[in-house]
Amino acid sequence: MSLTLKTTTGILWNMAELVSRRGVQVLVTLLLAYFLSPEDFGLVAMLTVFLALGTTLMDSGLKQALIRLKTPNQKDFATAFYANIFLGLVAYVLLFVSAPLIAQFYQEPRLIDLIRVVSLAILFSSFQTVQVATLSRELNFKAQLKANLPASILSGILAIVLAYLDFGVWALISQMLASVLLISIFLWMQRLWRPTLEFSKQSLVEMYHFGYKLFLSSVIDTVFNSLYIIVIAKVFSIATAGLYFFADRIKEMVVMQLVMAIQNVTYPALSTKQDDLVQLKASYKKLVKVMTFLLFPVFLFFAALSPLIFEMFLPDKWNEANLYLQLMIIASLLIPLHSINLNILKVLGRSDLFLLLEIAKKTLLALILFISIDYGIIGVLIGQIVQSVLGYFINTYFTKRLIDYTIYDQFKDFLPGLVLSGLIAGIIYFLQLELDCIPVVELISFSVLAFSLYFLGAYLLRLHAFELIKDLLEKKFKKKVDIS
Repeated sequence: MSLTLKTTTGILWNMAELVSRRGVQVLVTLLLAYFLSPEDFGLVAMLTVFLALGTTLMDSGLKQALIRLKTPNQKDFATAFYANIFLGLVAYVLLFVSAPLIAQFYQEPRLIDLIRVVSLAILFSSFQTVQVATLSRELNFKAQLKANLPASILSGILAIVLAYLDFGVWALISQMLASVLLISIFLWMQRLWRPTLEFSKQSLVEMYHFGYKLFLSSVIDTVFNSLYIIVIAKVFSIATAGLYFFADRIKEMVVMQLVMAIQNVTYPALSTKQDDLVQLKASYKKLVKVMTFLLFPVFLFFAALSPLIFEMFLPDKWNEANLYLQLMIIASLLIPLHSINLNILKVLGRSDLFLLLEIAKKTLLALILFISIDYGIIGVLIGQIVQSVLGYFINTYFTKRLIDYTIYDQFKDFLPGLVLSGLIAGIIYFLQLELDCIPVVELISFSVLAFSLYFLGAYLLRLHAFELIKDLLEKKFKKKVDIS
């Protein structure tokens, strides 16, 4: 199986896993919105940055290092496993002790107990890191689906029941804890990998030499991305932070998970070509064309139809979050390209450049946030769009140097799909403003119309990405026929 076909198959399985799991979480979030207030979501928003930092410390780049190793042995996996558990304990103790200081910063005493309880998720997560790395190396995302989907359903049911019983913010905390715990249990039940009583200091040093730069990059990324929540909660209000967090959560579940599907699969897949720059560039170009062709319409059509989604599924108290979500999705358009460009650095072992880029982009983020905060929450969101565009230009600098894939070449590869999907998204957005029909009928009709026009336009214009996808599907179908 060719790298492109194998990668696309992996991405489709990973998307199935992410979309189904996140689809459940979207449904759960919409139901929780009826029982919970923006302030409840605001409290969770305040603590997520610290939970993310603790999780990053627990992982410390070891999962990525395991994926990149050409021939890891049992001792490498066992070493990473015990290191993750130890670092998870360290992260939990640090958060437990720091909880009063965090609550004092926000002037919100309720955060003390919330942080001390939700931080247990870091310990639960430490038991699944090596399992996920093993599956990712094999591009086996089907096994991850078997663990993640039932965990999402069960944790969602628990959260809805607690929200209905008026447990407030604790319903969200219980969902976060139960989800991580159940995923770990279901992964171990599949008996994918088992630790042995082995530990290699040399192996740990080698993995950490690569991983610590990714760890620092993740810390920088988490802190600076969370500046939005921190600043919004301090400058505006907990309710505004809750509306922002709610919109961001919907974006993460619907949009960012598709991006993660690409990143999760392309990194281990491209790692197999790290010694052949010519094949690496060729595979990379195909992935850019195929992935942007598939994701751009999903992002833009979702943004165009989000007013109907809010009208159908959410009470009026969340209406303000609709515009937040639309601007966030526009800011996310280039993230697939960000992710694949950064994966090239990891594939080629240049975690030093990865760290340098993160420092440069986050400095830019802080500067733009400092300027945009004076223009209110909408100004902050527009600033995110500006930062994403400028960050893309920064990311592509080293891609040009390392594999000679220039920004001009990238523009030629993804711009046709972007323009076509943008035009169609604009049409359906204004059509829904003019028509006055039952929301569910409009949503289904416009969704079908949008994708029909998109694929018809791609066929008539003979877009190369469309031809690539058609060829990949034909090869996949032919393979299945040959096997049968």
